[in-house]
Amino acid sequence: MKAENIVREKSYAFALRIVKAYKYLAEEKKELVLSKQLLRCGTSVGANIEEAIGGQSPKDFFAKLNVSYKEARETMYWLRLLKDSDILNEKESDSLMNDCDELLKIIGTIIKTMKVKLSTNS
Repeated sequence: MKAENIVREKSYAFALRIVKAYKYLAEEKKELVLSKQLLRCGTSVGANIEEAIGGQSPKDFFAKLNVSYKEARETMYWLRLLKDSDILNEKESDSLMNDCDELLKIIGTIIKTMKVKLSTNS
């Protein structure tokens, strides 16, 4: 049996939360513009991690992981905007932002480790 991949599992769980947040924003708040941006980048984090895991080389893995990090940063932006514009309340937004921040830390650590590995193999 394959070992658990924490970043894979957390990014998938985060994507599920983002889908539910989008559904809530679209149906309950009738907010369609910002929520679509959130849906796009929030689900892209995990999709790019999946691509990284299936990468053809360590450089491919590294590149996809960097895209995932950027998507998580963008997700944080939309979450902050939704919170500060009072579309999402503080409790809802802070919970999602905490999960996003955790993903950023995990992905950032992996990227730092990969930089070292790639520079020593060059």
